[in-house]
Amino acid sequence: MAYATIAAMQKRFGEQELIYLSERDDAPAGAINTAVIEQAITDASDMINGYLAGRYELPLVTVPNLLEQFCCDIARYKLGTNDTPEHIETRYKDAVKFLTSVAKGELSIGVNALGEDAKVQDTATIQSAGTVFSREKSKGFI
Repeated sequence: MAYATIAAMQKRFGEQELIYLSERDDAPAGAINTAVIEQAITDASDMINGYLAGRYELPLVTVPNLLEQFCCDIARYKLGTNDTPEHIETRYKDAVKFLTSVAKGELSIGVNALGEDAKVQDTATIQSAGTVFSREKSKGFI
């Protein structure tokens, strides 16, 4: 199961960048080579699954937005060449660092071990000492 789509990649990085990154000799120029982008997304999703497999039942029932972001960042990094910008490399390293922490159990992706949305048990309780001003307590002032 892929954690991102070509549309998500295009939204994050723009059409022109995807055209540039997916350009190959055997594909028409000036268009996004969907096969290349889909392969990068699949590779990134497989990498993410490697980190999640020890903690979560895969495939996830609910995919957190954070995983889509990391999948796009990893796929973008893998599509890069030797001239990959520093900010792309930083985003890739941040994604790997986060996934490593998830694999160690230090962080959560926001779903339970079955891959469903985590149920929050913490609730706020508000108590009052009662009203300060009332007809009974005001002795005729109200």
